[in-house]
Amino acid sequence: MTIDRLPLWLEQMHEAASQALAYVEGMDKAAFVTDKRTQQAVVLNLLVIGELAAKLLEQHGDFLMEHPGIAWASMKGMRNRIAHGYFELDIGVVWETVQRALPDLLARLPAVRVAAQERPARD
Repeated sequence: MTIDRLPLWLEQMHEAASQALAYVEGMDKAAFVTDKRTQQAVVLNLLVIGELAAKLLEQHGDFLMEHPGIAWASMKGMRNRIAHGYFELDIGVVWETVQRALPDLLARLPAVRVAAQERPARD
């Protein structure tokens, strides 16, 4: 029997999104654009979110299809763009992701986490 990591990965995703938002709390875009340390902290958390999304898509795609309101593939795509440098990282896009996508993710994840806890165990 394998360990079901779905609930853990969703918890870690929630934590990374919360952390990224905490880093920019009280900042405006101009402050963020000039603060390399905060940028790096936020980008690291976006990498974590994207890596978790990739694992979830690979191992729990059927479950994720039941939750289409979350942009799982987009999170994985953002991770790939950051990690592999397909193009120079646009800090404006990072800012918009933190301001728009992460609050939405945090609003939707609790229901997904409950569903993950309530589903039957897999062998």
